[in-house]
Amino acid sequence: MLDDRVRAVLARLEEEDARERAEGLPRELRSRAVAPTTGRFLFSLVAANAGCEVLEIGGSRGYSATWLAAGARILGGRVVSIEVDPERCAAWRRAIGQAGLAEWAELLEGDALELLPAVEDGFDVVFLDAEKEAYETLFALARTKLDPGGLVVADNVLSHAQTLAAYSAARQADPTLSSVTLPLDRGLELTTILA
Repeated sequence: MLDDRVRAVLARLEEEDARERAEGLPRELRSRAVAPTTGRFLFSLVAANAGCEVLEIGGSRGYSATWLAAGARILGGRVVSIEVDPERCAAWRRAIGQAGLAEWAELLEGDALELLPAVEDGFDVVFLDAEKEAYETLFALARTKLDPGGLVVADNVLSHAQTLAAYSAARQADPTLSSVTLPLDRGLELTTILA
């Protein structure tokens, strides 16, 4: 649920992100948070599913993980987030702790390409928001963690269309998947595993 603690953390992270963008901070130094409407979408996607197990690839400072974990706790789910940058990992832990969501969210610190093969848990939803050039490889690794009916939500497919148009096209052309581009904020590719 979105209690006062969660709302305060979300507001703080939204302010940080807006300030860094306004100051023209280089992309690699910014929080790189999803837009608030994307956060609300992720919350809604997870909150309605009992015991929803979520894998987030690219945790940054914990903004999307806060939305996901707030949704997951409603019906007993959880979030496993992967982030490689130590400073962002510290910020992620601070955000999740301040939001009171530590019981529903776990952080794996390291490179997702190295960590994913060893992750044994099965997931219902994967949120992919990492380096765009790695989406194909990350999707292939994440797909092995999903049963039929599982969903991969990939961010930035419209804002980074030059890099990710091929990603979306490949998902939509695959007969073992059902995939659609959602023109929300920076663009989301929603891909359901059929087989």
